[in-house]
Amino acid sequence: MCVGVPVKIIEAGEFVSRCKGRNGEENINMMLIGSQPEGTWVLNFLGSAREVLSKEEAATINKALDGLSAIMGGAENIDIKEYFPDLEKK
Repeated sequence: MCVGVPVKIIEAGEFVSRCKGRNGEENINMMLIGSQPEGTWVLNFLGSAREVLSKEEAATINKALDGLSAIMGGAENIDIKEYFPDLEKK
């Protein structure tokens, strides 16, 4: 399964930046969104940054990925409100 994963830029580059996320450090192609400063969160999909994220958006996506990992790991009781709070109707 391919899903976007938030990563934080730790070494900015014009075309490729070194980033760190839930899967460790990796080089990310920045050509779709342009060069971004260190400390910026971006959505990494298959090695390319697809969009700039706020810190809050990155945290929300990471929480959902935690929930997905728990489900795929066989957890029987998942608190949907904990892992996917943005899905609740207001």
